[in-house]
Amino acid sequence: MTSSTDLAALLCSRLCHDLLSPVGALSNGLELLADEKDPEMRARCFELLEQSARVSTDKLKFFRLAYGAAGGFGDEVAAQEPRDLIEALVAANGRIALEWAVAEANLPKPAVKVLLNLAAIALDALVRGGTLAVGAERRDGATEIAVRASGPRVAFDGNIGKALDGSLAAGELSGRTAPAHMIRLLAEELGGGVQYALSGEALVMGAVLPDRAG
Repeated sequence: MTSSTDLAALLCSRLCHDLLSPVGALSNGLELLADEKDPEMRARCFELLEQSARVSTDKLKFFRLAYGAAGGFGDEVAAQEPRDLIEALVAANGRIALEWAVAEANLPKPAVKVLLNLAAIALDALVRGGTLAVGAERRDGATEIAVRASGPRVAFDGNIGKALDGSLAAGELSGRTAPAHMIRLLAEELGGGVQYALSGEALVMGAVLPDRAG
């Protein structure tokens, strides 16, 4: 069984991995800017720096709510907040369209964490672009979440699927699968669950999260 300390370490590893590229681009851009004298090239360097800084900030905001204690001290989070975070990541990709179907004004904080992590898994699966559809609604004392990634050659790591359904051995857990493991544990603590289905056309993931553990 994976300890909470091990899981935290793996989540930190995942966060660092995802931030390495934009932060590295910032460092490279600053080095180029220090040696560049041509005005047009300097302007291009500034554009790249601004882009890398924006991507880094967007990812930090995303992971702060997906993994951490962001969203305030209340039990609920405005649904617009996760929408803004997902839209920022989609915009940075440029080849993915977002379909948002969440009518609720607010969502329970655990549901927001599950929704964000499922969306991140779906985005990773759309390596050649496509459509990310996110939906959620509250009914009968629970929040139901559905996330669908559709596009050409959806790429899905089978170990992530095992982490979602609980069949992944603890020793096989990695930074890549830790978020899926985390949200499965969170769902189980609430008395709910997470599931997924993969076809040639799409990856569909869903979760049911009771408002209270039953």
